[in-house]
Amino acid sequence: MKGSSYKAYCLSAVAGVILLSAYPLYMGIKVISKMHEDGFVPYAEYPKYIIPYTPIALAVIFGVIIMPLLQKFMRKLDLLAGSVLSLGVFYLAERFMETGILVKADTFVSLESWQMSLCYVAPEEYQTRTWEAVDVLLGGYSPYFKIHFYLISVVIIISLLNCLYGFAKMILTGNYKRKRALIMQAAASVSFLLMCIWACFTAFYRTGELIVRPVSAVLMAVFFALLGITVGIFAGSLTQGKRAALSIVLPSAIAMLVTIAMYIGEMILLNGNLYVLGMGFFFQRLPKMAFAPADILIIIVSGVATALICKMLNKHKQKLSGS
Repeated sequence: MKGSSYKAYCLSAVAGVILLSAYPLYMGIKVISKMHEDGFVPYAEYPKYIIPYTPIALAVIFGVIIMPLLQKFMRKLDLLAGSVLSLGVFYLAERFMETGILVKADTFVSLESWQMSLCYVAPEEYQTRTWEAVDVLLGGYSPYFKIHFYLISVVIIISLLNCLYGFAKMILTGNYKRKRALIMQAAASVSFLLMCIWACFTAFYRTGELIVRPVSAVLMAVFFALLGITVGIFAGSLTQGKRAALSIVLPSAIAMLVTIAMYIGEMILLNGNLYVLGMGFFFQRLPKMAFAPADILIIIVSGVATALICKMLNKHKQKLSGS
């Protein structure tokens, strides 16, 4: 009975992930077909944010397909092995789409997104091209601004795989002690993914200025904090039941570090600046720092929220152990 439930879950997981990935997969196939036919993709036909979402979809699908095999032979290291192999698939697909797809326009078009700059401007031209102020805000001045997009991609892949592998392991072993942690992880992962999609099509309603509107400030703050919380819950789900230093403090610290890493990526994107979330002292950068008090608060919130969630999860596990 347990074996049949496990097989049904694995098949459902593969089918579900493929179904949810239908759009990025379709757009990836469409672009590659166009590239094969004409040698380039017209600018008007190049779908926005095909990368990194097509490579992410391929990575997650691959990770779920090999899940039964890894859980049979790797056991305790199944998630680690699946994550490493899936990230390898992501990197290969990402590099192919960055370097192997050419986008053609009649005249140079202002950069709309980071992937368009990679497809339209050859890497060697970064050193010789004269960049305008708007290009700096869009990160066009340097290819290294991709750091936070790669960070987001890695977080989406490993957090989703943690949920999918974790629920499969529960069915396989009959041990449901991580159930609540995985539910929290799933909620955070899906929420973060939805915010990423929202940002892709709206850029959180930014206007191109460093000082953003209130609605943009709120959405950006939630996005940054949720990134850290998602990774913090991931760490907490793996250390659940350990002493407080490992099960609460460590995930909280990891959440804050990841949020800081996202800020560093944004500083690279904006040539050493950060978006200003409002007016007044609370939103102004501190002396000799790129951070404003508001930014520091967001970092702290990601850590405190992670700590509270992990504390709740550990209390629940203690009750289960006691009963």
